[in-house]
Amino acid sequence: MANKLLTKSKYLNGLQCPKLLWISVNDKKRIPEPDISAKHNFEVGDMIGVLATKNFPNGIDLSNKEFKENLEKTKEAVVNRQTIYEAGFLVDDLFSRGDILLPVGDDEWDIIEVKSASKVKDLNIHDLAFQKYIYEKAGLKIRNCILMHLNSEYLRDGEIDVEELFVQADITEKVEEFSEGIKERIEKMFVVINGEEPEFSVDDLLTIEYDNICKDEFMASLPEESIFELYRLFTKKKVELYKEGIVKMNEVPESVKLNDKQKIQRRLAHGGGQHIDDVAIKNFLGNLKYPIYYLDFETINPAIPKFNGMKPYQRIPFQFSLHIQKEKNGVCEHVSFLAKGKADQRKEFMQALKDNLGTEGSVLVYNQGFEKGVMNEGATAFPEFREWYEENILPRVKDLMIPFTNFDFYDSRQKGSASIKAVLPVLTDLSYKDLDIGNGILASLEYERVTFDDVDESDRLKVYEDLEEYCKLDTWAEVEIVKALWKFRVKNTFDERD
Repeated sequence: MANKLLTKSKYLNGLQCPKLLWISVNDKKRIPEPDISAKHNFEVGDMIGVLATKNFPNGIDLSNKEFKENLEKTKEAVVNRQTIYEAGFLVDDLFSRGDILLPVGDDEWDIIEVKSASKVKDLNIHDLAFQKYIYEKAGLKIRNCILMHLNSEYLRDGEIDVEELFVQADITEKVEEFSEGIKERIEKMFVVINGEEPEFSVDDLLTIEYDNICKDEFMASLPEESIFELYRLFTKKKVELYKEGIVKMNEVPESVKLNDKQKIQRRLAHGGGQHIDDVAIKNFLGNLKYPIYYLDFETINPAIPKFNGMKPYQRIPFQFSLHIQKEKNGVCEHVSFLAKGKADQRKEFMQALKDNLGTEGSVLVYNQGFEKGVMNEGATAFPEFREWYEENILPRVKDLMIPFTNFDFYDSRQKGSASIKAVLPVLTDLSYKDLDIGNGILASLEYERVTFDDVDESDRLKVYEDLEEYCKLDTWAEVEIVKALWKFRVKNTFDERD
């Protein structure tokens, strides 16, 4: 029976959660298939990795080689002192494959790891520390450890400049620091993968960097209204309470310091129901001025800028939905914009907004930081919209999320969330469940796919139709939420359990 290998990815799993490490080695079938968002991120990472190699030309590419051939070709390339893309090393049941291995001087090497993020994370340093440990065990002399990541300040001007697109951060000293104790950590991980499946420790919530099956299983095991639903309570504090045997919100003693919102949750956890601050809701609704423009945007944020003057991950608005209501309980007119084609249509997007948002009345959005940010970026890219945005639109923007983040209205079924997806089923009968595109992430990914990839026209038209339906529901949801808040105001209703 072959020995169990500890690979780079599994080592990083082990740093976060021993149970996750064990499953990733011994019971891989339990790990769900990556969703469409994760698959997209993998594809982006691969694309960025290929772009990064252009800064180190004439290397040998081993990325498509099978395991055994990769090891053999790596040995040959090391002897020939070639730049290697995806060099693989297997030593003492430890395996690592790195992005770029660069020969320097007479007998030294630089490790260059490429990441699609725009800053250095601790896991990235651990990644390089593991690589360095294996390469040195294989006999290589490592000079520097470089983390190559996207330059957040890069502005596209014509063709992508691969030198300017990336920042090469020398993190050699940090790698040395993170390498302390690595031998012992590796030995402990081998004990884990060769033993019985470990129990999940609630302390692992403090080290888990990404959502995974272990975290999901733990959260699913919790009862309704657990302390992990407490609004914006630090994870460390939740872990401390859980270790003290306090699992449900209604078990949290008065001696534990909670803010007013968390106290509302604890109180409702004793019997459910709603908290309604009638005065605050009255003030919010009273500040809305008709006509009301219910507005929502959809954007993509490509890692590699698609248009001139844009930075990595800068948002590109491609769609808006607008419901216009001229008077209270009045009929709503619907207006929409959807950019079709590969050309830069941000200017057309801004012009369509200007043409349809009028000059008076409230512009109502859900989570104003997003819409304001998109419009501000549009006014920066196209200065002719700056005065209109700052003098006319900005003073009129109202945030429908505020009554819910303030807990002016809170229903225990929201489970500590103020997102529109949590609020909507509590206040209305509307649902996204029957839509082919039912969330913003899928909307962005599908738009980018059918707009910039080679797809059948029928596929493209179907997605555009689904996008129109999805974004229209987003603003109709705002209309219905306001209607529901007015009902509470008119009835002056307070839940008897408040």
